[in-house]
Amino acid sequence: MDDIPRLRSHHIVITNRLPWSETSVTACNVECVRTDLIVAPPEHPPVGERQSDRGLPRMSRTRRWLFGTTLVAYAATVVAVLTTSWLVRLDWQVMLFRPYKQWPQIHTVLDYFVVLGQRGPTAVIVAAWLGWRTWKLRTLRPLLVLGTSLLLLNVSVGAAKYGLGRLGPHYATTIGSAEMWQGGDIFPSGHTANAVVTWGVLAYLATTPSARRVGSVISAMLALAVGMTTIYLGTHWVSDVLSGWCAGLLVLLALPWFEPAVARTEEWAMARWRRGRPAYAPPAVAPPVAAGGELLSPWPLKGGDSAPARLPVGAGVSARTASAAPRAPHHPTRPYPTRHERSPVTPAGPRRPHTDRPVRWAPPVPSAYPVGTDRTR
Repeated sequence: MDDIPRLRSHHIVITNRLPWSETSVTACNVECVRTDLIVAPPEHPPVGERQSDRGLPRMSRTRRWLFGTTLVAYAATVVAVLTTSWLVRLDWQVMLFRPYKQWPQIHTVLDYFVVLGQRGPTAVIVAAWLGWRTWKLRTLRPLLVLGTSLLLLNVSVGAAKYGLGRLGPHYATTIGSAEMWQGGDIFPSGHTANAVVTWGVLAYLATTPSARRVGSVISAMLALAVGMTTIYLGTHWVSDVLSGWCAGLLVLLALPWFEPAVARTEEWAMARWRRGRPAYAPPAVAPPVAAGGELLSPWPLKGGDSAPARLPVGAGVSARTASAAPRAPHHPTRPYPTRHERSPVTPAGPRRPHTDRPVRWAPPVPSAYPVGTDRTR
């Protein structure tokens, strides 16, 4: 065992010790090959790892770096709005430019397009798709991840909206002010954050790397378009959209931290569902009854017995039923003739000739060609 180098760790274990220094592995010097770490049954996960935690996304170093960068950008946007910095001046410049008046021909289209950022319609669409995936994959994880992301979004964005109380562009009162703590609920942008989270969850739950990359690009473009549409319609400031992008991205990046809780919730829900289902009971089979109304014993025959043991009928069977004579079958038995005794009958009569009749031979049919003529012409 010590003389054989392991080409790939945790894949193949050879348990036969070679008496010579040869390191080649053939069918003759292999005593046992362990494949339990390659194809391990799901009921035997590695030590220290839960079955529900296997194959779940982890908080990698890149994801941590993105989470920290996005959090810094979110905090910087909030500070820039609170201090009435250049970002607030940019908000007012775009608002006074009134893009919806500059390009009115696309107003109707974008007014319908912005629905892709509303929480209600998008949640219904994504929940329907993930519900089909849940039924197909026989797992509750897609719906639980969607519910977790929407809960985090509502808590984080809702707390910021009502805590800061910023008014929207259509309700602003003082030019150049941040319009904070005025009883509004516009900062950060809920449409933008919801577009990032709702469509980003589809990419997060993709099963292949290529599908995850394509889904990430498409969801990012949708979130970018929804945010720019709210600026065009004049329902949000530029800083609202920037903070909405950051808030939604923070929720998506934080989802791996909640995967263990999602897995435990799924196990608990499946266990409750299994306990609530009625247990399957095989149909009861009546014991065999002899012709005299006696029950045949289910135990095997003993050494000298030539027939199954007979048990007396229990108290549940009446004496009249137990002592009654066996009923006659519906159709009494009658002897059937064997095949060689029966003569098949046809409409013209039996096919077998009678032995008392003489055999009549038909005269030969004269040929159409005389003898000695050439038939090839």
